[in-house]
Amino acid sequence: MTIHPHHRVVFLFWDGVGYGRKDPDINPFFRARLPHLRSLLDGRLPHLGLRRFESSLASVVPLNATLRVEGLPQSGTGQASLFTGVNAAKLIGRHFGPHPTTTLHPLIESKNIFRQLGEQGRTRCFANAFPRQFFEYAASGKRRLSVSTLACRYANLGLFDAEALSRDEAVSADITRVRWGELGYPHLPVVTSKEAGIHLWRIAQRYSFTLFEYWLTDYAGHARDMAGAVEVLERFDGLLGGFMEKFDPTLCTLLITSDHGNIEDLSTKSHTRVPVPCIVAGRRRDEICSTLSNLTHVTPSILSLLSNA
Repeated sequence: MTIHPHHRVVFLFWDGVGYGRKDPDINPFFRARLPHLRSLLDGRLPHLGLRRFESSLASVVPLNATLRVEGLPQSGTGQASLFTGVNAAKLIGRHFGPHPTTTLHPLIESKNIFRQLGEQGRTRCFANAFPRQFFEYAASGKRRLSVSTLACRYANLGLFDAEALSRDEAVSADITRVRWGELGYPHLPVVTSKEAGIHLWRIAQRYSFTLFEYWLTDYAGHARDMAGAVEVLERFDGLLGGFMEKFDPTLCTLLITSDHGNIEDLSTKSHTRVPVPCIVAGRRRDEICSTLSNLTHVTPSILSLLSNA
């Protein structure tokens, strides 16, 4: 099977987003204004009573995040499973996080999606920008890094910095750059969520695969602050709106999913055991969704999509 020579995959990873109840008292998805996500899904939002459905633009399928391992899913093992295609929780016999245990480093080194795509000859990028404090921390030799940043290190893939962000060639983890002034970059302009989404689309035109990671959703879930959670979701929705203005489903596949539940249930500050929704839009979405049932299936599906075989 061949693919369009210019086909691209963009992966929006939002941390800590599972299926929740359709209850605005505890689930900020049903309190927030999310016009762009709703438009993508023909007015509907995923919830425990609506796990799998089709819209005119996208497909939604549930992914098992417990991976048949007892306990609450955690980011370290969940993201390792998501970004390698291997059941990291089963490999070490437990869920672990927020960072991956060092016993998972060999797996992340050898099987991470950036490395595997590089071995296929595909161009790839991690669209997030990092401040100098991160680079100083990483250079110190400390190993408490996220799965995504470890994956880039092991794949010899450079990370974007403030200079790239100032040229709109990267996206801030908070989307709007509102925190960069506090980090020592007072002259870096704040942007709207929509502008960040347009920047993301432009970045993605240069690569076969682009990842953007949004961890504020997980933080909002732990904080149990409804107003904050609503704002975080609406910020993501703005980015999605800017991106979708330029989105061409004949040339690009968009995938949105998570590593575990959290923000969808503010009645608890812990992670949840619910499945996570996987939203797929673009070419061959039906084919991709037919291969997805848990976190370990995401990386193989992307590799298959971008393979000429």
